[in-house]
Amino acid sequence: MGLGLRVLSVAKRGLRPQLVLIPCRSQRLFCNKPLVSNPLLIKLIHESNSRVKTVLDSEDNDFTFKSSDFSWDVLLTTLKSSSPAKAHLVLEWKLEKMLRDNEKDLEPYLELIFLCSKVQNISFSLQVFNVMEARRIELTSSVFNALIYTCLSSGDVITALSLFEIMQSSENCKPDSETYNTFISVYSNWGNNKAMQAWYLAKKDAGFSADLRTYESLISGCVESRNFDCADRFYEEMMLSGITPNEQILESMLRGFCEQRSISKVEELIKFMNDSEWKINVQMAEKLIGLYFEHGMVEKMEELLENVAKSSQSIEALQQVHCGIIRMYAKLDRLDDIEYSVGRMLKLGMSFRCPDDVEKVVCAYFRREAFDRLDLFLEHIKASYKLTKSTYDLLVAGYRKAGLSDKLDLVMNSMKLAGFL
Repeated sequence: MGLGLRVLSVAKRGLRPQLVLIPCRSQRLFCNKPLVSNPLLIKLIHESNSRVKTVLDSEDNDFTFKSSDFSWDVLLTTLKSSSPAKAHLVLEWKLEKMLRDNEKDLEPYLELIFLCSKVQNISFSLQVFNVMEARRIELTSSVFNALIYTCLSSGDVITALSLFEIMQSSENCKPDSETYNTFISVYSNWGNNKAMQAWYLAKKDAGFSADLRTYESLISGCVESRNFDCADRFYEEMMLSGITPNEQILESMLRGFCEQRSISKVEELIKFMNDSEWKINVQMAEKLIGLYFEHGMVEKMEELLENVAKSSQSIEALQQVHCGIIRMYAKLDRLDDIEYSVGRMLKLGMSFRCPDDVEKVVCAYFRREAFDRLDLFLEHIKASYKLTKSTYDLLVAGYRKAGLSDKLDLVMNSMKLAGFL
């Protein structure tokens, strides 16, 4: 039996109801751009199914798809949530266009199979495979890897494993390092630590060394399942092998150390990052602020602020650290430090990120009965931050409890102007 017929035979068996539920974990094999207002997406949503391919033809003539801002990945993923049938029609259109253009290169077909994984469309990925066979496009391990990933993304483990067995028995499409990485990565995303490590051992037994992607999946999966000892072991193994960690690995390790509340390991990792000129991203800053806040380590927060500011990192991360420091000083009722920290943040053109931070500062002033200083604080932030109803409610309750009717009247008037009364 030919290779293509064997794949289709396996697919027919595997496409029976044998799916597994996939936990909602982020897939990192594709880098999705932030969802923005996409005129083509809006147009496709509002058009009838019969008009989808006509619209795509028109956009193709306008060179929409050649724009650096365009992403088939984002378009299909978003379209699937509102109309799976239209997402399927988009895939059909892409394949039909490739056939019209007499496409012979492997890469466009490979990309199309991967796009099938974004909408969990196994049957269409196999149709693409069939077209490749008919056009005598050379099949490679990468093609099978894409099919396996599509099956796993759809929860069809049976078909994925059958495809792996076909690869093992084939002459030209043997499982390669990426084949094993695909299984390791998906099981990591599913939180199946046992299967993830089993595929890692299978990769080593097959004679393949672990690479950066392998370790990223292993460490992320171990931290996600709170198997911190294994995460440490894989990290140490990676470092000893001479592989430099990437941002995702460092973020996972930092998350694990913070969840273990291991200050010493956190400090060691931060030192390594500083020495290697790694930047602290928003997620890392959030974890560090949480850890330092829990332990009352405001000095460490100030060090973190200096670190983030000195390395010219993202405004969002810097703002997060500023707000964390203010939140800590508010917890300690250190009004002088609150005011210095707020002034320092405002001078940089930043302001508060959420009502909870503002309300913690307000509570600190109320606890110290520093009502005039509270007025000054509110005056300072009003140009850059709009009070929410919950903050106004807190001010009303505080002034009422303190018996400050004049201040209460002013707050009530402000609430009316803001549309909250």
